[in-house]
Amino acid sequence: MTTTTLQEFTLSPDIVLCADDHDRLRDLAHAGLNMASTVADDLLYELDRASVLPLQQMPADVVRMGSTVRYRTSDGEQREVTLVFPGEADIERNRISVMTPIGAALIGIQKGQSITWTTRDGRKQVLTALRVIQPENEMPDDTPEPPSAA
Repeated sequence: MTTTTLQEFTLSPDIVLCADDHDRLRDLAHAGLNMASTVADDLLYELDRASVLPLQQMPADVVRMGSTVRYRTSDGEQREVTLVFPGEADIERNRISVMTPIGAALIGIQKGQSITWTTRDGRKQVLTALRVIQPENEMPDDTPEPPSAA
């Protein structure tokens, strides 16, 4: 009997991006193409297949720019990182760039989804989003403003 592992499949779940992130990431990925970046190609692929929504319609458990996400890899490792633009990346503070293989894989996935990504050394891995926390200053506001004191 042959056993098939998760790494032998390519998991490519439906992803969702807010319109602002989609526009900024498209520009970033196109700039990366000029530097012959394979991550830029990966990011463009993700952008092309994503559903794009206004920020107010984004589910709270979808990874977007600035989100903190806890994920588990196919080898059982768990990590919690914040997804940022390249200039804000700081591995010591667990801030990873969307222009890294794992960053491009994380963008747009929802809590509970798994996606296949390729490490910098060419290994195929699977990660699963376990928890997604949005930055407080960028959460869609669906609560009415308090009445002003007149």
